[in-house]
Amino acid sequence: MASLTSRPKNRGYGAVAGVVSAGVGVGVAQLVAGIFKPEASPIAAVGQTFIDAMPEWLKGFAIRAFGTRDKSALLTGMAVVIAVLAAAVGVVSVRRLRVGLAGVGGLALVGLACVFSRPGARPLDVLPTIAGGLAAGVTLVKLHARLPQLPSSAAATAGEAGEMAPSDGSDTGAAEAAQTQGLDRRGFLVASALGAVAAFVAGGLGRLLTGRSAANLSRAEVRIPYPVSPLPSPPLGTDLHVPGLGPFITSTDAFFKVDTALVTPSVTAENWRLRIHGMVGNEMALGYKELLARPLVERGITIACVSNPVGGDYIGNARWVGVLLAPILREAGVTPDATQIVTRSVDGFTIGTPTAAVMEGRDAMLAVAMNGEPLPLVHGFPVRMIVPGLFGYVSAMKWLMDMELTTFEAFNAYWVRQGWAQQAPVITESRIDTPRSGATLHTGEVPVAGVAWAPQTGIASVEIQVDDGPWQSTELAAQDGIDTWRMWIWRWNAPAGTHTLKVRATDQTGYTQTPIEASPFPNGATGLHTITVKVA
Repeated sequence: MASLTSRPKNRGYGAVAGVVSAGVGVGVAQLVAGIFKPEASPIAAVGQTFIDAMPEWLKGFAIRAFGTRDKSALLTGMAVVIAVLAAAVGVVSVRRLRVGLAGVGGLALVGLACVFSRPGARPLDVLPTIAGGLAAGVTLVKLHARLPQLPSSAAATAGEAGEMAPSDGSDTGAAEAAQTQGLDRRGFLVASALGAVAAFVAGGLGRLLTGRSAANLSRAEVRIPYPVSPLPSPPLGTDLHVPGLGPFITSTDAFFKVDTALVTPSVTAENWRLRIHGMVGNEMALGYKELLARPLVERGITIACVSNPVGGDYIGNARWVGVLLAPILREAGVTPDATQIVTRSVDGFTIGTPTAAVMEGRDAMLAVAMNGEPLPLVHGFPVRMIVPGLFGYVSAMKWLMDMELTTFEAFNAYWVRQGWAQQAPVITESRIDTPRSGATLHTGEVPVAGVAWAPQTGIASVEIQVDDGPWQSTELAAQDGIDTWRMWIWRWNAPAGTHTLKVRATDQTGYTQTPIEASPFPNGATGLHTITVKVA
């Protein structure tokens, strides 16, 4: 009986040993990656490989379900999977340590394969994975040696029969066996706790070192020259300052972040270089100092993600400083039949932008600053591209390093290969920011306010409808520019009851938002933002 009841406990200890060993391995790998190269982390490489292999429907689900926390959700899911696999390895290692160590080696090989699959991978990128695998293997061996010993059958039998057997010393053996097992258990738990602490400390140091990466230090040293074409402050009346309505200029910290990079690429200004090639007469290469030496301009531009649902917040308005892109491309001598600009980031991500959108008068730029400061790392430091009027997946390349002039027939960029449209202009839309859907309001005057946008054309009017009644005009805020969103407000004399409010915008071309609902795939969501409120 003792053998049968003790076996599950021993499997439990093995599972703990496996999980702790995996934690130590991951922590050491993160630490070495933080010292050496954050992108070489096996966790980052496996996660990035998974993101690249995800079918479009799953990526869309992740964005809809988790929003900008989709990467956190992925990392949480990876942690759960790793813990389950590690527990299984630990259970197997209880009786067959070599098989358990082989399992550790197999997980390390998966990590190595993913590391080598990343664009720009170098031989030394294997160091974090190898260090983590060795640390996990050594920890498993050490914990295996401390696994609590099962009591012998004789000792167990004597222990069970102690009250019936004569006191001839056999009960002493059972007591000693129980005491030994207790000491083994305490030793194992102490060793496991020390391993967990080591994993936590190593991982924390790795994150700290990643936060103090060379790119962060480089950004701290950057000084952006004053633009030759600065923007004046927004016109009086641009920002309505209505409670519940965000500011006209989105703060950098609150600006939406949607990209495929699980680990933010680390690029220093000193090492940044942009290659311009393909269908051009003169290939070019620009360094960061050379870029800053060119005339800098400042522009207010609202950018949006194509995944933004109707009424969503994957959109932001900022003031960008950079170098206009069209003059640079004219220097490169773009050939007339080059219809597409393919840009590549340091992590291999690709975007395809219509050449005409850059060359025909828009303020497309190579941006180096955002809201008065050098670009944050998460927003593309040191250089990103901004093209007004196009959804981000065809215009807003972050961590830019390569620009190739080609045709749409010759190349499909990352999201186009997933089925999204090749060319995607931002759709005229509007949103109710206050009150929020589901709010309970008091009768009387209620300010209903929000934003509307139609980049490259500008907003002409915004209307509100209550309970399928007539459309009513709202008051528009001052217009800062055709490439920025525009605030609006409507003062509603709200009667008691439950009410449905809809909003629609009309741009300067006369186009009014369609009420036909469509999902973001493949070229942007359509429909009217609708909320329901209760007035009491």
